[in-house]
Amino acid sequence: MKVPFLDLKAQYAAIRHEISAGLQEVLDTTSFAGGATVENFEANFALFCQCDHAIGVSSGTTALWMALIGLGIGPGDEVITSPNTFIATAEAISFCGATPVFIDIDEQTHTIDPSLLEDAITPKTKAVIPVHLYGQPADMDPIMDIARDHGLVVIEDACQAHGAEYKGRRAGSIGDAGCFSFYPGKNLGAYGEAGAVVTNNHELAERLRMFRDHGQRQKYHHSIIGWNGRMDGFQGAVLGVKLQYLPAWTEARRENAKLYNELLADEYKVITPFEAEYAKHVYHVYAIRVQGRDAFMEALTEQGISCGIHYPVPLHIQEAFRPLGYEKGSFPVAERCAEEVVSLPMYPELTEEQVGYVVEKIKENLR
Repeated sequence: MKVPFLDLKAQYAAIRHEISAGLQEVLDTTSFAGGATVENFEANFALFCQCDHAIGVSSGTTALWMALIGLGIGPGDEVITSPNTFIATAEAISFCGATPVFIDIDEQTHTIDPSLLEDAITPKTKAVIPVHLYGQPADMDPIMDIARDHGLVVIEDACQAHGAEYKGRRAGSIGDAGCFSFYPGKNLGAYGEAGAVVTNNHELAERLRMFRDHGQRQKYHHSIIGWNGRMDGFQGAVLGVKLQYLPAWTEARRENAKLYNELLADEYKVITPFEAEYAKHVYHVYAIRVQGRDAFMEALTEQGISCGIHYPVPLHIQEAFRPLGYEKGSFPVAERCAEEVVSLPMYPELTEEQVGYVVEKIKENLR
């Protein structure tokens, strides 16, 4: 049996007629940059995220960068975040002219450890970006309390957490802004690049709408220096169709995670994902931890099972961030997790038979 890490073809096959109709509408109206499909998606995604505003943009990286700029982060500022994330989180900070400051993660949730936050704050600290990694929100209440005590803005990196919940509140709705990626492999994925910023701050929303469109509120009248960061009409159409299915897809992911957990419960050599009491995990990634990862993954590959690693090298020891002065050993929990995590196949269309086969081969390879 072959089990792909992700199966976008299966998802597309189930909704192809609706997708075709949505794309045809864009072609018929020639609304290729922004337009009605993007506006409709923005309205529905804001409702989904329990926010007043959603601003569609060209990627998740753009969303993070724009949110930072829109909230006044710039040269000389420091922004605290996690070293265990995709580089886009820290890239966005750097491209604002600000400096990423990393703190270690909680070993169970793999998200930022709130107990370490206050000690990392300096007079230059202006913002915190908690990363809702793998589909599980960070512990937001203590993060928000500390941020408010120190006058910091909070930008949720929810690029892996579409529909995740923290104590009943949707990811992205808790901080000053929430940022989402709609890269094709995400729980809510476009057919290309796209992203969004959600917020309850009306002034920020207006600023971001101008910024993504060259700083103009009215054509050829530029109030600020902006950028070209619009979402295109085709992506708005695709996302508008897929958003309707996201709740059902989320529950299918959670059922698959539950099955993995049950079948792996007696395998002491595997640490399965931890779902915090405060969280509704949406399992963008189902990441286990094992010793001897490379040989383990090689064996699974030979047996037709595709896996991944999210993320093998923490940001603080990436060459790109060497000027920050961190070194190996600076964040031992993040480093230990990075050496052991393996992402197993996870998508809504994954069958019980496929999950069973994956677990069977895991147990064989760990004997």
